[in-house]
Amino acid sequence: MLSGILKSDKAVNMNIAIMRAFVEIRKIIHLPNDIKQQLKEIKDRIGEHDIQINQIYDAMGNLLDEKAAQRKWEERERISFKK
Repeated sequence: MLSGILKSDKAVNMNIAIMRAFVEIRKIIHLPNDIKQQLKEIKDRIGEHDIQINQIYDAMGNLLDEKAAQRKWEERERISFKK
């Protein structure tokens, strides 16, 4: 308050600095809503990615099971007439 009354250059600069600080505080006060929204969007994206990653793991598991079954079939003991 005193910096608004005094007429020196230092007081004027201090008053300007105080006003800038209040403007920045006001910006920060309004910022959390944006951050909350961004965090919500990130959470939603991660949830979608989790579903997609689980689907990929399931598909890979199915492929591995098919390969294992095919390998067992190819490595089985052959049944045939022996000469």
